[in-house]
Amino acid sequence: MTSSDSTPGTNPQDSPPGGVPAGRVPAVGVPKVGHSAVRELRGPLLVLGDADGVGWDEFATVGVAGQPDRHGLVLEVDGDEVTLQVLEGTDGMSLGGIEVRFQGRPLAVPTGPDWLGRVCNGRGEPLDGGPPITAGTTAPVGGWPLNPVYREPPQDPVITGISAIDALTTLVRGQKLPIFSVAGLPHLTLATQIAAQATTSAGRAFRVVFAAMGMTHADIAYIRDRLEERSAAGELVLLLNAADDPVIERILTPRIALTVAESLAYDEGSDVLVVMSDMTSYAEAVRDVSAARREIPARRGYPGYLYSDLAGLYERCGRVRDREGSVTIVPVLTMPAGDITHPVPDLTGYITEGQVVLDPDVDARNIYPPVDVLSSLSRLMRSGAGKGRTREDHLDVAAQILSAMARARTAAELAELVGAAALSETDNAYIEFRSVVERNLLNQGRDEPRTFDDTMDLAWQALSLLPRRELTMLSGEFLDKYLPGPVGGARL
Repeated sequence: MTSSDSTPGTNPQDSPPGGVPAGRVPAVGVPKVGHSAVRELRGPLLVLGDADGVGWDEFATVGVAGQPDRHGLVLEVDGDEVTLQVLEGTDGMSLGGIEVRFQGRPLAVPTGPDWLGRVCNGRGEPLDGGPPITAGTTAPVGGWPLNPVYREPPQDPVITGISAIDALTTLVRGQKLPIFSVAGLPHLTLATQIAAQATTSAGRAFRVVFAAMGMTHADIAYIRDRLEERSAAGELVLLLNAADDPVIERILTPRIALTVAESLAYDEGSDVLVVMSDMTSYAEAVRDVSAARREIPARRGYPGYLYSDLAGLYERCGRVRDREGSVTIVPVLTMPAGDITHPVPDLTGYITEGQVVLDPDVDARNIYPPVDVLSSLSRLMRSGAGKGRTREDHLDVAAQILSAMARARTAAELAELVGAAALSETDNAYIEFRSVVERNLLNQGRDEPRTFDDTMDLAWQALSLLPRRELTMLSGEFLDKYLPGPVGGARL
């Protein structure tokens, strides 16, 4: 990240009517005034007095005697008293010997394709041994305001290579589709697999921005290793925030990721997938800062503005009129104790367009990815699936599989009560169907990208286990064309 005094950002009013700049504004010098009336150090916060003319969200350089400069953002302005969050934390600082220089602008980062192939920390500083990322233009990490009438509806699929997602909860270009998980499940493996494999069906320029938050160093090493091939191809940006990095950095990481993604999408014309994991770690960082600010807590100690804070991130996806690119977001979050009513998944569910739910019971049956298909949903699936997008039979096959899986669950519960021998032949067929769907369609290797046609072939093979009379959601034309077996798979 470029945070030097000579690299200011731009103001939202510089954006044209559509809310997306036709080109980022070049950096110019900004005069600075030093302030030294530090009144309090409180956790990651610094309270400064006698600071007139300072604006909310303004970027500042914090000079500490005998130490490297640190950086801060203005959280609150009350008269001449200003509260800053110090990005590197306030450890080792004392009230004396501190000078704060305000930049007269929000925090900004360079924009453009120079980010591709780079590995950085949560503040955008290189971890790959390369030079700092520089560019002639910058953009504020808070994003550009986007006029809603300039938004285009999400459309066309993003093919992840994961059968459970591509077939049943299709990700659409411009959508925000979260993954809900539980601690101990392979959500990070799934997130990196999606980042490594995903592409658009139309063969358009595709880029991935991966923002990791609150990760252990072992997880960071895994992410770098797993995504090395895509990074070497110049298609990936990695932003890695470790669990022992300052908590403030965790709040900054997804904002930098989305700023980079917006530049690649709307300026460079690429389709960009942003994977953000783990959003629960991000929300806990927001809670920690809120507590340091002595704000009144709401549900489970989270601040009352958590909903708008998350929305400010998730809503930065989509397609824009007269722009070629798109931003698609896949946030990953762990539900504490598996509680889907916890504030983070609960609020995320209100903002986003569906969810992919990972289930410990499915994982216990050695199925990867352990997706609970009956709890998962993509509300925009019809915008990205079907004839001309994926395949003509896709939507009908997905509906039939989900209906049959629900019937199979009921049959399995009945078998536990009365025994499998007491079930009808049809009920037993549904139980066998569920077993085959989980074993063949949903279960796949961690390094096994599947083409969409392979996924659909596996779906039809599972459907062939059911009597034809049960396939009421599929037309006779599709049954004759796709159903395996003799004479079009004809079964009574």
